[in-house]
Amino acid sequence: MDKLGAISMFVATAEHGSFSRAAEQLGRTPSALTKAVTHLEDELGVRLFERSTRRTVLTEAGRLYLETARLVLQRLHEAGEEVSQLQHGLQGSLRLTAPLAFGRAFLDDVCAGFLAEFPRIRLRVDLTDAFVDLLEAGYDLALREGPSDQPGMIARVVGRNCLALCASPAYLARNPLPVSPDTLDQHDWLLYYHAALDRTYWWVERDGVRLSLPRPTAPRMESDNHDLLMASALAGVGVYHVPLWSAAPYLADGRLVRLMADYEIDPDAFGAHILAVYPSHRRATGKVLAFVDYLARHLAARGLA
Repeated sequence: MDKLGAISMFVATAEHGSFSRAAEQLGRTPSALTKAVTHLEDELGVRLFERSTRRTVLTEAGRLYLETARLVLQRLHEAGEEVSQLQHGLQGSLRLTAPLAFGRAFLDDVCAGFLAEFPRIRLRVDLTDAFVDLLEAGYDLALREGPSDQPGMIARVVGRNCLALCASPAYLARNPLPVSPDTLDQHDWLLYYHAALDRTYWWVERDGVRLSLPRPTAPRMESDNHDLLMASALAGVGVYHVPLWSAAPYLADGRLVRLMADYEIDPDAFGAHILAVYPSHRRATGKVLAFVDYLARHLAARGLA
């Protein structure tokens, strides 16, 4: 029996939890899948599934075998793509995940430019602020802020994650009091909240001296959505700590003004870098490296590398 075919049928059965549903998905008969899995079990000398008339459940041995079987099939798929790309150039699908705020700030331009440069690649981009396990969810790449020390992952720095205190000219005209550590409580604030951030203090540094500044206790607006707060800052609602990767175009065209520019604001749990994170076994995958390189060049061109 074809070993790889049997492994594929085993994985499909495990993922669908049923021989009949897996057979329908693969265009095979349930008896063909049952025969393939039985062959694997005989070869291994263990039961991979506990079968009953009501359900098909992986045994402990089955769960262990499934992890490796998925990896084998994935590596063969990637190897096939790599071999094909030697002759035909970069092609195939690329799945990536990134924080919501990266979308409008720079990822929309990056994706459009990348697809124009590599017309045979298809992108799937999922934006979420939730942590995603790349291997479990089947992603090729993640863009992240903050430290990344997961085993089996490569984390490449592609840009800087600096914060700037900003407000619109309209807000500053309405409240011309200079923004300084002594006047923070006399301004309207837009506050981004996140479970990983300290809700008590901001840390800043000037001339080698670190200061802790109290976070506003009664902001004019607070939200867990960066785009909403950015729109409010541009509309003149208040003062906002903005990542430079988001604020740069508005600072350049004058729609935002940078305040307390002589202070360096600590990015807190988000870290000082934008990272491209991908599984180490895919370090030679051309489409992943091509996207990471394109992103790094785009951020560098905007002065954010």
